[in-house]
Amino acid sequence: MSSHKFSVTTAIAIVVANMIGTGVFTSLGFQLLDIRSTFVLLMLWVVGGITALCGALTYAELGSTLPRSGGEYNFLSEIYHPAAGFVSGWVSATVGFAAPTALAAMTFGAYLEASVDGLSATLMAVTLVVSLTVVHAFSHTASGGVQTVFTIIKVFLVLLFVVMVSWSVETPQSVNLLPVAADATLLTSSAFAISLIYVNYAFTGWNAATYIIDEIDKPEINIPIILIVGTVVVAVLYLMLNFVFLYAAPMSAMEGKIEIGVIVARHAFGESGGAIMGVVLATLLISTVSAMIIAGPRVLQVIGEDFRLFRFLSRRNDNDIPVVAIVVQSVATLGFILTATFESVLVFSGFVMGLNTFFAVAGVFILRRRNQVSDGYKTWGYPVTPLIFLVLMAWTLTYILFNRPEEGIAGLLIIAIGGLLYFFTERVNRTAD
Repeated sequence: MSSHKFSVTTAIAIVVANMIGTGVFTSLGFQLLDIRSTFVLLMLWVVGGITALCGALTYAELGSTLPRSGGEYNFLSEIYHPAAGFVSGWVSATVGFAAPTALAAMTFGAYLEASVDGLSATLMAVTLVVSLTVVHAFSHTASGGVQTVFTIIKVFLVLLFVVMVSWSVETPQSVNLLPVAADATLLTSSAFAISLIYVNYAFTGWNAATYIIDEIDKPEINIPIILIVGTVVVAVLYLMLNFVFLYAAPMSAMEGKIEIGVIVARHAFGESGGAIMGVVLATLLISTVSAMIIAGPRVLQVIGEDFRLFRFLSRRNDNDIPVVAIVVQSVATLGFILTATFESVLVFSGFVMGLNTFFAVAGVFILRRRNQVSDGYKTWGYPVTPLIFLVLMAWTLTYILFNRPEEGIAGLLIIAIGGLLYFFTERVNRTAD
């Protein structure tokens, strides 16, 4: 394998690390504000896992048919119009990666602050982002090594957390795995749809490998393996984690709280054990921030390659690393950390990224109609799997617009600004030509 390429193992690690992060360790507290059925709460993660897997199965065909780094930027440019791709890239640059990276870093800081007296959550978040930016701006070897090691540590610690909490909790809570009569109404309620926003956000990252296609060996063969394996592994871990959360701590203790992992650990191990576990859970988030700092700048890089006004973003160092794009994204991440509130950033970014993936998955129908079909992988279960993704995602996005209009409108405004910026850059290109 070339030293300028990521291995399949590293790419799977990037997918897994992108997903396992802020969402699964924070969202249960928000879900408990409206839902108290353990069956319905676990069904949220089943539905989210099905949505992510259907998206991954479809993206595998898109990546095999249109093998270029950039994720939705590349897909929407080729399928619809360069303007759609540019807007998608703009969304990824401003919200899609910078905001989730900030949320993961903020959670990292919150867990440390809750566990160690005298630490500042904001300072810890900023330190993590700056440190990983330096590592990933150096070489593929250093970047891939750090990512793989911290992802292996993450998966091991998640499994260890599940086992230790299950064994240690003295007063387990009742977790009903079968539905009761009232659950049917809850499953089709606005509360379920709003809660699914947080779950879909937790699964965000299943498409991460498509952002680094140019840096993966034999992408037409390996991209489907990477996306599907990474998504299935995370879906299983998420179900295990949420079962343990509900088993170990009373719902009233977790309602409306962000630091769910620390709360659960305190109920299982006591105050001192909870503090230690808070540090452990903070360690899990290092690979999440790391993976996003790898994947996100590749979108900025391809925008720089395609648009003269942003040519500086395509600059690489001697090791073929898009160092300018990495620094730009990290600066945007630091801006979110220092200025934004947690929940508003989560819902806002979840809405905008959901729109991005919705139109990308819909693109597989357009490619099939044009007979622009890959010789390699084809979507398993087509057309049912992409339709499942589209229906579930449309349901969630609609509820955001009606129930959280501020975040929804802000997301649409970001998209509109991206459209205006595209026409400005095109004018600059024509003037230069």
